[in-house]
Amino acid sequence: MHDYELLDAGDGRRLERFGARLVDRPAPAAPERRRNPAAWQAPDLRFEPGAGWSGASDPWSIALEGLTFELRPTESGQIGLFPEQVPNWRWLGGETKPGIEVLHLFGYTGGSTLACAAAGARVVHVDAARSSVAWARRNAELSGLADRPIRWLVDDAEPFVVREARRGRRYDGIILDPPSYGHGRRGAVWRLDERLPELLRSCTAIANAGAFVVLTAHTEGVDAGALGRLLAESFGDVDGLETLEFELTATSGARLWLGSCARMITQR
Repeated sequence: MHDYELLDAGDGRRLERFGARLVDRPAPAAPERRRNPAAWQAPDLRFEPGAGWSGASDPWSIALEGLTFELRPTESGQIGLFPEQVPNWRWLGGETKPGIEVLHLFGYTGGSTLACAAAGARVVHVDAARSSVAWARRNAELSGLADRPIRWLVDDAEPFVVREARRGRRYDGIILDPPSYGHGRRGAVWRLDERLPELLRSCTAIANAGAFVVLTAHTEGVDAGALGRLLAESFGDVDGLETLEFELTATSGARLWLGSCARMITQR
């Protein structure tokens, strides 16, 4: 991952290098003291809750795992890329066979969508934000994947899955990366702790036998074990279930937790 590096983390913040730019932004899961204070002296971009971004604001691009991503600062403090997902992209690349049908819910800027498309899958990418879908399409173009069979849909995950079940659609892979909290296209409120179990139950109706299911979350208090239990309860099967915590180690030696993952191959 030569275009990305976690340099240090601590005092509730993280310092990362994305290409040639240093980005300093909050990291609630990094309460320890910074290990390399000198590295923080001159970031190109810095985000402060309530004050927003300071520094260079124009978009830039980096390459990661054979894909190219356009990055830019957003009002939420994100820049459009989650490097901790790289182990998932590698796993998806190994499980994806040419021609299979994959559904990516809460697709955001498309990292997992592009990993599957690069491996030959036909992908349906769903996100409720039109701007996020446009951003993901831009990343597909930058990655040389614009001609791959990807359907880009602006829609809410829950009603979309229900409609797909009614239409008799089935998928060989389902990827879910839901936010902790959010709003749908028509103002519907999404809360992970309230809505995720029902969404997973709905997904069982559109999964082919032997389909892979990947569930990730970046929510404090939701660990990989909890996600694994949700998958097992929903799909009624624990064979092939594996869990992992997304944790990066900085060049300073600091460790930073950034989310959790559970994934499985269904046996239904």
